[in-house]
Amino acid sequence: MAATETLAAVTGSLGSIGYGLAAIGPGIGVGIVFGNGTQALARQPEAAGLIRANQILGFAFCEALALIGIVMPFVYGP
Repeated sequence: MAATETLAAVTGSLGSIGYGLAAIGPGIGVGIVFGNGTQALARQPEAAGLIRANQILGFAFCEALALIGIVMPFVYGP
């Protein structure tokens, strides 16, 4: 009986747990994008415009995944 009560208590916050897990990937991705972009700028400062454009594009794709992750609990919620 205790296991059923615990399951019922966890189901209310399952969407937020799912979003928390879904935000890990884009968080790591943004760190990789800007970390490697900073290294590229340090190695070739003359290519700053191209590198910065690629950084912004990579950041936008990573953040799009985070936004999809925040919408999914509402779409498939109870």
